[in-house]
Amino acid sequence: QVQLVESGGGLVQTGGSLRLSCAASSNTVSSYTMGWFRQAPGKQHEFVATISANGGSTYYRDSVKGRFTISRDNAKNTVYLQMNSLKPEDTAVYYCAASRTSYSGPYPGQYDYWGQGTQVTVSS
Repeated sequence: QVQLVESGGGLVQTGGSLRLSCAASSNTVSSYTMGWFRQAPGKQHEFVATISANGGSTYYRDSVKGRFTISRDNAKNTVYLQMNSLKPEDTAVYYCAASRTSYSGPYPGQYDYWGQGTQVTVSS
């Protein structure tokens, strides 16, 4: 069983930046795909970004391309989401997820472990 703990959320003004972190309890995640998802009030879970096990492949939802960057440090069992140029529509609870495959796509069902989420609020 892998536990994921997110941190780094908070309140920021439009145009600001935040860096989310997701720390895993086991170094087995070094062979897992890691992803970030988010859920805004009244909306469904949506994919944000994913990174392959070796960090060589990344994939983003269109609305965050050029603004968000996903990265990982397998030595620290940690994945990051750098969020720049934040917009009010980025406001959501952000969840870290892990898939027991070396590369997975944008579908929540492909992920086996989830964190508890961290709130990101962007004020206008």
